[in-house]
Amino acid sequence: MRLYPNKLDAHLSQSLQPVYLISGDEPLQMMESADKIRARARELGYSGREVFVVDHEFRWNDLLASSDAMSLFAEQRLLELRLEAAKPGREGSKALCEYAARPAEDAVLLVLSGKIDRAGQSSAWYKALDKIGVTMQVWPVAAADLPGWVAQRMRQRGMHPTLEATQLIAERVEGNMLAAQQEIDILRLLYNDAEIGAPEVLSVVGDNARYQTFDLADAALIGNTKRVVTILDGLRAEGIDAVPTLMALTSQLRTLMAITWSVAGGASVAQAMKDARVWQNRQEIFQRALRRHQPAQWEALLLRSAELELLSKGFNRRGDVWDELLELASVIAGQGTLQKTQFSTVV
Repeated sequence: MRLYPNKLDAHLSQSLQPVYLISGDEPLQMMESADKIRARARELGYSGREVFVVDHEFRWNDLLASSDAMSLFAEQRLLELRLEAAKPGREGSKALCEYAARPAEDAVLLVLSGKIDRAGQSSAWYKALDKIGVTMQVWPVAAADLPGWVAQRMRQRGMHPTLEATQLIAERVEGNMLAAQQEIDILRLLYNDAEIGAPEVLSVVGDNARYQTFDLADAALIGNTKRVVTILDGLRAEGIDAVPTLMALTSQLRTLMAITWSVAGGASVAQAMKDARVWQNRQEIFQRALRRHQPAQWEALLLRSAELELLSKGFNRRGDVWDELLELASVIAGQGTLQKTQFSTVV
């Protein structure tokens, strides 16, 4: 039975199913949903708890053996299975199907997993668990809805935020809901039920949007110029060295050129990406980028990145590497065209 996170409270107040599968890539909602199930299980007498972490040393027979073994003290238990990968593999799929066919009479199975794609949701093990229990997918709150989510959270805790305050929190945490919750908790401790506006938020909320160098490359490949600007500003403000930032961008350009050359030689895009070792979950990003520029333009962008490498390392060049990086990444994203180099040779 498929269940949405906002319906979990109502569901748990009425019943407890033999199996709960929670999957997704948003840690706060995953954690809170799992905590609610654990709490409800304790209320109903499931006082025992066994945790299984599916790593390279895990044996699926351990789960099945535990489900078959009755507790020595007639204790009802919560069996918690944590999948490191969203795919349990052939042995895991078989074990989960076997468990679903004979669920433990004295236990509830709680499965926590990363995001499960459409193919995974069509797998035998997923369908088997869904048939006898609850499957719930957790998604991050969309950027446009995050201020409303923040406002609701704050009001639930007796706080009185202004619209400006909730928008500011959402902007600063940039989609990190766990960070947003932490900031809300701090504000509640400091201001309790007082009205909370922008000054109060600015006094305590840090900038949780910590950008990694490859985030810039991904934003450029996707074509999100606004995010390119935001990330570059963040990297620069944090004092990040421009060299690794440029290298991350250059690495993606080289991959794009390799794909372009393979396709020009007669290979399909899928085969070219496979040859270039582009992971399956990143292929859509590269496909979007490939549709944006012609091969000659990608070559020109790669040549410009080589020039910027000389500039970033101080090799007989003078100019602002961050400004040049902004231009390069923006053109990759589809905004504008390459201009004549602004930096000069040092004599």
